[in-house]
Amino acid sequence: MPKHVNIFLVAGALLSASAAVLHLCIIVGGPDWYRFFGAGERFAVAAANGHSYPAFVTAGIAAILSVWSIYALAGAGAIQRLPLLRTVLVGITTIYMVRGIAFAPAVIAAGGPITPFVLWSSVICLGLGIVHLVGMIQNWRALRPR
Repeated sequence: MPKHVNIFLVAGALLSASAAVLHLCIIVGGPDWYRFFGAGERFAVAAANGHSYPAFVTAGIAAILSVWSIYALAGAGAIQRLPLLRTVLVGITTIYMVRGIAFAPAVIAAGGPITPFVLWSSVICLGLGIVHLVGMIQNWRALRPR
């Protein structure tokens, strides 16, 4: 492990963990929360009608974000090294960056509107991607496979 903890990857971990907790809060908050956070009317109506798939999908996203948080902490040197650390962090960073850059153009291409959710979630994901990228660049040697 590095002698110091990488603050950018710790920040990325905290942000991913916060997003995971927010997703769990959306499940508890119900249909109005699904609407407010941009999940779409279909999810909100399904949740209102007692269907379980909105909660399963949202819990799945929370689980993925939690794993990403743990990998960022490992990459930061704050916890024990995890398998495929560099590869997984590159994947996480790529997903955040692509989501941040490509989502709004994809919505436009599909004929959809640029809603506040599309705009803000894209900015947040791009920011998360940049935070992870900076941390990975700073810790690149320490992230090498062993």
